[in-house]
Amino acid sequence: MVFPSEPEFEQALHELTTSLEPFLAANPHYKKALDVVQVPERVLQFRVVWEDDQGIPQVNRGFRVQYNSALGPYKGGLRLHPSVNLSILKFLGFEQTFKNALTGLSMGGGKGGSDFDPKGKSDSEIRRFCNAFMLELYRHIGKDTDVPAGDIGTGAREIGFLFGAYKKLRNEFTGMLTGKGLNWGGSFIRPEATGYGVIYYVEHMIAKACPEYSLTLPSTLVAISGSGNVAQFTALKVIELGATVVSLSDSRGSLIAEKGYTKEFIQEIGQLKLKGGSLESLADRSGYTYHAGKRPWTLLPTVHIALPGATQNEVSKEEAEALVAAGVRIVAEGSNMGCTEGAIAVFEASRKANPKGVWYAPGKASNCGGVAVSGLEMAQNSQRLAWSTEEVDAKLKSIMTECFNICYSAGGKWSGEELKEGTLPSLLSGANVAGFIKVADAMKEQGDWW
Repeated sequence: MVFPSEPEFEQALHELTTSLEPFLAANPHYKKALDVVQVPERVLQFRVVWEDDQGIPQVNRGFRVQYNSALGPYKGGLRLHPSVNLSILKFLGFEQTFKNALTGLSMGGGKGGSDFDPKGKSDSEIRRFCNAFMLELYRHIGKDTDVPAGDIGTGAREIGFLFGAYKKLRNEFTGMLTGKGLNWGGSFIRPEATGYGVIYYVEHMIAKACPEYSLTLPSTLVAISGSGNVAQFTALKVIELGATVVSLSDSRGSLIAEKGYTKEFIQEIGQLKLKGGSLESLADRSGYTYHAGKRPWTLLPTVHIALPGATQNEVSKEEAEALVAAGVRIVAEGSNMGCTEGAIAVFEASRKANPKGVWYAPGKASNCGGVAVSGLEMAQNSQRLAWSTEEVDAKLKSIMTECFNICYSAGGKWSGEELKEGTLPSLLSGANVAGFIKVADAMKEQGDWW
């Protein structure tokens, strides 16, 4: 049977399948689980017609991929971006299934969104779009069925409009979305959670691989891509701990800091991004150099930690080689599938060849902190209470520690490598195998394969 080409989904499936080869060779009966798990349980596609400020009807495509509910309600963000298509949402929902498994919380995997672009739209246009989008989506979601969240293009404003539309349509106040406002069911540190979680995961990697590059040392140079929610809070946590952030970027270019970013400048960028601004407008800022049309990875002569935090496939093979040449020791994805297959091959070869090579963590492990705190928000909603910042942060740290330990252990057992003295296990293999086993076992017990 011939299917339409879905390059992003095919890439995610190939990565998982390749990682599973040693495990499946020892446990061949799980091959049927792989056949089943790669097919989404349900794919919803619908028309979204909304009115612009000139009274002209506009039309967009809306999607929800309900990928897997073996471990709990479908859980995953809504992406609003012109690039959104079924391939991207299938890849994201597929990754989300295993990412959510690694958190240890009761969440299945899903993803959705629209090719609508919030940039350049008025608040009224965005509200009308959200109302039209939810008019179709509401019948397919709910606190015990499918709990969407924010993603690229879907921030606090959009979540608020979507929640308000659902509440009117269903005449109920319920936790069917996460990322809500603090006054109406949201959780403390949800905006910060993905970025903070990346750093909590990376701290364990540094402790095992290269303690000389502790994030408490100003001499540790950290390259970050992106300048949205994930990148901002990743950078702020690095600065809070004491290391030096040397880069941020957006779709138009990169801004390199000669002496490191400051907390105040990151906050200024946060305000700029809320207004739809670009880093290009900061090109003349003293102490910073702007590079139009370039990502940061080839622009840095020395870097110790690299944290892709923008979007999928943002580190190419050539850029990975540039990072290796710059002395990078840790690469951990804040974005989903931030590295191409070629880049991952470069990092994994470096790890195998050299005890001081690159240790790579895939996004399904290193960036699971965001959905973990979404899961904590769901728990708080169910109990009609709110935990303090300190309580949520402590739970997030615990989840990221457990996730790292699971990946480290499974990578040592199932990577198919003869690990020499001082060689680190593959966290890529560990994350994929550990997530897959958990989902596959639940599916078998529920009769989804036999």
